[in-house]
Amino acid sequence: MTRSMGKITLVRRVVQVCMLGLFCLPPLLAGWGLAGLFAGGDGEVTTPAEGVFFGSLSSSSVAGVPLFDPLGAMEAMAASRSMLAASALAGALLVVVVYGLVRGRAFCGWVCPVNLVGEGVDAARRRLGIEVPERTVPRRAKIGVAVAVVLLSALVGFPVFELISPIGAVNKGLVFGGFAGAGTLLAIVIAELLVSRRLWCRALCPLGGTFQVLGRAGQVNVAIDHDACIHCDKCTHVCLADPEILAPALVGEDTIVRAGDCMACGACVDVCPTSALRFRFGRPRRSQKGTESGLARSRKDVDVAVTVAAGGIGSPDVPSREEM
Repeated sequence: MTRSMGKITLVRRVVQVCMLGLFCLPPLLAGWGLAGLFAGGDGEVTTPAEGVFFGSLSSSSVAGVPLFDPLGAMEAMAASRSMLAASALAGALLVVVVYGLVRGRAFCGWVCPVNLVGEGVDAARRRLGIEVPERTVPRRAKIGVAVAVVLLSALVGFPVFELISPIGAVNKGLVFGGFAGAGTLLAIVIAELLVSRRLWCRALCPLGGTFQVLGRAGQVNVAIDHDACIHCDKCTHVCLADPEILAPALVGEDTIVRAGDCMACGACVDVCPTSALRFRFGRPRRSQKGTESGLARSRKDVDVAVTVAAGGIGSPDVPSREEM
């Protein structure tokens, strides 16, 4: 079954492609080629690093200001058993603050090239009519994976995720020609196609786990108008993170999708037929709406919807756990 692309998804797709292109610009503008190749002649040329912007999603420099992937920074500190240089530490903290205030996993939804690949495979699988479970591994498992990556980096003395990162296989491979992590990317594509929907991004990616924790403070949230919601459950079928994160808002126990796992991708907003879902800035306190009987009736409806969306595997967590 094909799905039409909503306005937010269209904008997001443009941003995803532009982010890939952005990292390709420095070498091209300097007269170099992509994938680490040199396309110039015998004359003297500048190096890409001399420009205003240069780098990858792991580490970049913008007008002399360094930016670092927070998981990579923790790996580096664990591996070296020392603090980063002040500039590098500041660069990592800047990324943490920006994504923490916006939405931690907005990186996953709007920037990460692996998510773009995963969405493409997701669409291909639907066109091929291949049925896979919605969830086979708990979405919070990736937080444990992130902790394990940092501990393993300390044990072996080098940042282990950088060696197998599928993000690097796309981003660094395109810009620098380093294809470490290509095997991981291939495994992700196969798993997405034949094993489980969004397995890597939802449950296994350590960088996603890092941003999931940061997402608990995010100020860009999906809000719900309970009076406009008709419980059609379309939102639970398109959620890229996990349909269970929508449950507290849909049953009237909250006014926003509070879970740190939300990617702010806008898929649920796009598909809502009554415009009951929208983006809002701010993180209001959790509030309840409706009578106990109304909540019980709504919860029963949403539990069924989320279970169906998840392929009959499990049921939504209680709301107190949804904040992560």
